[in-house]
Amino acid sequence: MMTSRNFLVAILMVAGLGWISAAPATEKQDVKAFDELVASMPDAVSPIQRFETWFPSDEVPGTVIVRASERRLYLILGDSRALKYGIGVAREGFEWSAELKVSMKREWPDWTPPDEMIKRQPDLPRHMAGGPDNPLGARALYLGATLYRIHGSNEPETIGTAVSSGCIRMANDDIIDLYDRVPIGAKVIIEP
Repeated sequence: MMTSRNFLVAILMVAGLGWISAAPATEKQDVKAFDELVASMPDAVSPIQRFETWFPSDEVPGTVIVRASERRLYLILGDSRALKYGIGVAREGFEWSAELKVSMKREWPDWTPPDEMIKRQPDLPRHMAGGPDNPLGARALYLGATLYRIHGSNEPETIGTAVSSGCIRMANDDIIDLYDRVPIGAKVIIEP
């Protein structure tokens, strides 16, 4: 069975990027190699382009506001401006709202589906290492002590839809951009 890392090494070797050896890479090398792979993949780009927009708000710059009904995420910049991103949201029956903080950030995070999800979908893997095939995508912002995250996706066609079990999905290029802008401790407001 080919792992995501072995698949990535094979792709990079075929592409002539032989500087990555078949020997185990460090975590930093994996992150850089995976990021370069994402940058070369047209399906890593959101079908809904991010852009700066007028957005009057009393929230401090760096606050994230998710408007599930719009299927958009706003990063407050200040001076009535925000970056606006397309997102995928919770499907019917899994909607929620809250005010939380970013409690942790991860690059190419591992995924361990919660027990509730495994009960609904018993064929899911019990654990999946981070990488291009992982459903959490390139980055994840963990929200408080919940099981929810704002994370990347290897299914950019789901951006703008309501299909998740509660997490907020972004295309990998957008989550990489957001991850670099949002610190641990940033306020996240999830609106219905």
